[in-house]
Amino acid sequence: MMEDQSEKKVRILCLHGFRTSGEILKRLVLRWPENVIEKLDLVFLDAQFLAQGKSDVEGIFDPPYYEWFQANQDFTEYRNFEECLAYIEDYMVQNGPFDGLLGFSQGAILAAALPGMQAEGVALGKVSKIKFLILISGAKFGGKKFGMPKLASNAFSKPINCPSLHFIGETDFLKSESIDLAEAFVNPVVIHHPKGHTVPRLDDNSLATMLSFIETIQSIPSDAQGQT
Repeated sequence: MMEDQSEKKVRILCLHGFRTSGEILKRLVLRWPENVIEKLDLVFLDAQFLAQGKSDVEGIFDPPYYEWFQANQDFTEYRNFEECLAYIEDYMVQNGPFDGLLGFSQGAILAAALPGMQAEGVALGKVSKIKFLILISGAKFGGKKFGMPKLASNAFSKPINCPSLHFIGETDFLKSESIDLAEAFVNPVVIHHPKGHTVPRLDDNSLATMLSFIETIQSIPSDAQGQT
């Protein structure tokens, strides 16, 4: 029997921000209303590297803190980027399938590049196509602030034809980068909020936008459904 599309939970791998953790991102995302959370099967992964310096959330959230990869001060050189991609792919193979990705900050920068890299055949070759992205306080590799890791050099060479929802904060230090990122996608859905660099709560307008986006992604045929 076909599953009612409105009841179908979409399975999402969630990638946290720089020097935070899956548990911290989980606490922030789970502040969203129940009628959003109940439609999503959210899996929160810790990055493989322990934080190599002070975390901005020390004193607010408990450690441990993690980071996905490292960069020099002006973000022109990256370390452990390839290792990061392999780590995420291994997790997706062993614990998938996943329908899409959610990312915040460093996790959003990483997630945003993955559909283009997957299409190029340089990342996530062992897992099914990423079907959508939810990007909170994101930015684009090769944009104004962040240089381009070699493996991601063609990630944004053409518009990304992947359903995407972008959260852009009015006082976020990455606001302009987040706008540029959204413009790299075909038909992006955007939620503007008055806060800064954070996972915002949803007001009535953003809740309606979010629920509409979830309805869209629920209608995409899923590899994460009907597993035996």
